[in-house]
Amino acid sequence: MMRSLYTASTGMYAQQLNVDTIAHNMSNVNTTGFKKQRVEFQDLLYQTIRRPAVGAEITEPVGLQVGLGVKPVAINTLFSQGNPQQTSNPLDVAINGEGFFKVEVPGYDEPLYTRDGSFKLDGEGQIVTADGYLVQGLDPLDEGAYDITVDSDGLVTYKLPDGTEGEAGQIELAKFVNPAGLQKLGQNLYQETANSGEAVDWDPESDNTTSLEAGYLEMSNIQVVEEMVNLISAQRAYETNSKVIQSSDEMLQTANNLRR
Repeated sequence: MMRSLYTASTGMYAQQLNVDTIAHNMSNVNTTGFKKQRVEFQDLLYQTIRRPAVGAEITEPVGLQVGLGVKPVAINTLFSQGNPQQTSNPLDVAINGEGFFKVEVPGYDEPLYTRDGSFKLDGEGQIVTADGYLVQGLDPLDEGAYDITVDSDGLVTYKLPDGTEGEAGQIELAKFVNPAGLQKLGQNLYQETANSGEAVDWDPESDNTTSLEAGYLEMSNIQVVEEMVNLISAQRAYETNSKVIQSSDEMLQTANNLRR
């Protein structure tokens, strides 16, 4: 059987996964805090037909090796900064720099992490995510609280009807040595893994590379034009591999018809 049939089939599978990933990126172009993904490939084993000859009288610089295709090895998440979008909502908070919000999710002993800062107030005055998960580091706001502000260090303050000022605490952030190693859970949530390393709490006094921007949301880091170019490239590669299979089939048909 011709190697090209199986080799081209690995190329078709790899490009199908590539298109699936691009489709996922495109579908989340307006998802707050979403980070784009990229498929990475490696070539497969090589069949050695003849090794290079090295001798006293003759030297062949190269031999005969036939590659057996391609395989996807990773879908890498790129944590580059997304564009900030102004909302003028004081509970919308964008992270400028590295880091993740820490949220409490029922069913998990450890906090989960997100870049989605579209926070809300629940009926008990607690600052929560859109799914109702508590944002760590904050206490419930007093009844009648208004004019809520979040400063660049994450300190949440507000005013009360009697003219006094209250304080809800400081939004907690965490950083990771390898954020690409975080496990994606959906709902804009990530979970710490051995590959990501342990979470390191953000200290705004000693780390000025990260800050918070109230009244803004970090949009996805998807570039639509770039994704469209990648989609066209993946589609053409898939089509070319299918043509290789068709050509291999025609060659086998020609060989089968030799006796006629």
